[in-house]
Amino acid sequence: MSKKIILIAGPTASGKSKLAVKIANKINGEIINADSMQVYNEFRILSSRPTNLDIKKAKHHLYGFISVKQYFSTGEWIKLVKKKIKEIFKKNKVPILTGGTGLYFNAITKGISRIPEIKFKNREQIRKLHNKIGQKKFYEQLLKMDPLVKNKISEFDSQRAIRAFEVKKYTKKSLYKWISNTKSDFRDCDIRKIFIEIPRLNLLKKIEKRTEQMFKKGCIKEVENFLLLNIDKSLSVNKLIGIQEIREYLSNNISIEDTKELINIKTRQYAKSQNTWSRGHMKNWIKLYSNDLSNLSKKVLKVIS
Repeated sequence: MSKKIILIAGPTASGKSKLAVKIANKINGEIINADSMQVYNEFRILSSRPTNLDIKKAKHHLYGFISVKQYFSTGEWIKLVKKKIKEIFKKNKVPILTGGTGLYFNAITKGISRIPEIKFKNREQIRKLHNKIGQKKFYEQLLKMDPLVKNKISEFDSQRAIRAFEVKKYTKKSLYKWISNTKSDFRDCDIRKIFIEIPRLNLLKKIEKRTEQMFKKGCIKEVENFLLLNIDKSLSVNKLIGIQEIREYLSNNISIEDTKELINIKTRQYAKSQNTWSRGHMKNWIKLYSNDLSNLSKKVLKVIS
């Protein structure tokens, strides 16, 4: 009999974390983070990591365990996840992966390419080149070197552009050639895939409520501390919604009300992009929703039992 893995995805603020805890308690499960921003230790509030109460209710893995100073890729995440899933299986428990990062879920369901490890010093050389010439010229060089990235990587996505550049330069093979030859490491498992399809108006209310809670809990202080670290602008943590907006507030360029509204707008846009991703990459996922958490958990339990 195949061992079961539960995946719970959905747009930001849709209630994934609370649902995962509810399900974990019902099926003897442990929760693994599948959100690329919740891995950072310095951003508990702004990344909306599970609360201390949630962590007491169910075992959680891979939350807040690395520094914002570190480069962290999907490849590094999947290595850790494979280890955690193995440990959870050994305890005769069920791994429940939840989060909002589509690439992480793709790595579970479709696999990740076996790209040879590129030396740190070589990767640093590419980052220095990027910082020196800027994203526009860097992207133009990337297209000349590897035409396959066209229409696959946005001209504004510096992190993915840097990754594609270093892969092509040091493996002599396009990132997308590597990607085309991948298989899931979990193809022998029984993977149950749930996507929370929350109605738009309900989601907008949840987003606004969460933003207010973030400010009450101290997200401004988190950003102040982060800015003191003077982090490399190409690191993915800089994409975390709220950093740029709170930076503007701290510089006295915008009011606190405008800061909150800008965060709400950015979060709504992000949620929309997550829903768009799901329509393209999660077509065979089961879409569920209920405004009542207990009712939603019952629906999920029916699907995974």
